[in-house]
Amino acid sequence: MPVLRLGFRPFYLGGAAFGLLAIALWLAALHGYAGAGRAPAISGVLWHVHEMVFGFVAAIVVGFLLTAVRAWTSRETPHGAPLAALWLLWAGGRVLVWSGPPVLAAFVDTAFLPVTGLVLLRILIAARNRHNIFLPVALGLFGLLNGLFHWWALHQQPELALRAAYAAVGLAVMFVTVIAGRVIPMFTANAIPGFPIKRWKAVETLAMPVVVLTFIADALNAPAPLVAVLAGSAALIHGIRIAGWHSSRVGARPILWILHVAYAWIPLGFALLALSAFNLLSHSLAIHALTVGAIGCAIVGMITRTALGHTGRPLVAGRVETCAYALMIVAALTRVFGPWLSVSTTMLWIDIAGACWCAAFALYLAKYTRYLTTVRIDGKAG
Repeated sequence: MPVLRLGFRPFYLGGAAFGLLAIALWLAALHGYAGAGRAPAISGVLWHVHEMVFGFVAAIVVGFLLTAVRAWTSRETPHGAPLAALWLLWAGGRVLVWSGPPVLAAFVDTAFLPVTGLVLLRILIAARNRHNIFLPVALGLFGLLNGLFHWWALHQQPELALRAAYAAVGLAVMFVTVIAGRVIPMFTANAIPGFPIKRWKAVETLAMPVVVLTFIADALNAPAPLVAVLAGSAALIHGIRIAGWHSSRVGARPILWILHVAYAWIPLGFALLALSAFNLLSHSLAIHALTVGAIGCAIVGMITRTALGHTGRPLVAGRVETCAYALMIVAALTRVFGPWLSVSTTMLWIDIAGACWCAAFALYLAKYTRYLTTVRIDGKAG
């Protein structure tokens, strides 16, 4: 089956579909319908947070890594039946978290990320690819935080469960900073010969640690001044980093500018997080700047680009992709700044943001389902 030939195929397909469904169900729940989970331990806002972080984001990250590790090592990653088993483990977690026995849901859902991390770690070690070993290790930590979320949810400690999710958001943002830091300058230079890219060693050295430290402090509810200093430092460092990429010169190349826009949300999100430490805006709005803005835009940019490349198609974003990118940007802007500017119409802004999010992934599925479920057009493997 073509859909099981390489990891990005089933996980991009399933992740995009679930990302659409999960937000649609959350909007329904906010309007009084039974949408956000039926299990007693994880429902309402806990279900929304858990499923967007450990369900949706996890699927896309795993799909990307299963594909990237194959390219980095020239070794086979799970395909066929083993890939189907991993996908079913992920999908089983979604069903059980929705309405299954809480303990079984916790066991199945928590197993997915560590199992995948071990598979990837084994391949990287065999290939002596030490440069990327931290990625499956981070995947294992992501799984550990998922386990902590389930543990605290089962023991009716929702605040602690949410803190585990915030820490996991930090890992996801770290993943974006690492991968984007590698590929955005490379993609831009490849598309525009002679394009000026400037890097500073100190900035590159600090880019990942400052993200990790900020989210550790935030998740542990550290004193506000410490969170503000760390978040402000992260905003400054990543602002300097993207300034060296000269994003304003990318021009009318949607498949490039969506990645630059995604990264621009990182310093903005950390700046908002610094403000939220002193209650100058909601902590939720700062988190949504990093999740919908940075992670959401990065995901829609990467699942289009990598799907095109790995199915043998030209790396050109057409009208569908450009519209999906624009919708995701609008979703981020309205979700973050709408409620901040007009608290009385918060629900309207959330509805607009959710509708744009769902429309972006609906467009992706409408065009890319065929790409993901059929053989490469150039006849190559994958």
